[in-house]
Amino acid sequence: MYYNYIKALHLIFVITWFAGLFYIPRLFIYHTEASKKTKQEANILIRQLKIMSRRLWYIITWPSAILAIIFAIWLLILMPSWLLQSWMHLKLTFVALLIVYHLKTHRIFLKLQKNKIDYSEMFLRIWNEGATLLLFAIVFLAILKDGLHWIGGTLGILGLGVILFLGIRLYKKIRKDI
Repeated sequence: MYYNYIKALHLIFVITWFAGLFYIPRLFIYHTEASKKTKQEANILIRQLKIMSRRLWYIITWPSAILAIIFAIWLLILMPSWLLQSWMHLKLTFVALLIVYHLKTHRIFLKLQKNKIDYSEMFLRIWNEGATLLLFAIVFLAILKDGLHWIGGTLGILGLGVILFLGIRLYKKIRKDI
């Protein structure tokens, strides 16, 4: 009866969780770039970027992650037969990777809040695409279920990763030329 409401809420919070995961590395990149400006510019920009990052991370991303997981567990309680299906095992593996990605992003966030820059802009640009790869894998598994052959899925994710990496390299080259 209320299954579709739980599913809708799960989907809404997955979307907002990913929105946060897509944007926070962008703020990390801006923070890293701002640290290379004059001291006065850097102080102003970094102060603002820290505020934006904190609000995004603690008001949108973390609550969305927690609520998406709660509603996912609720869905699995309502449909325990899914846990017997191989596509769900693979999807949960990607969700576990997403949680690891989220936690690693949290560590980067905490360091930047203390003005500790441990990663290059290039690393952060590549890191920014991690959520994209996980989103593709999770959504395709959720929609196609067992209709997605593992070889095609693996090749698709690897192909997307190569395209994203080449896009980052192209952006870096274009940006230098401007």
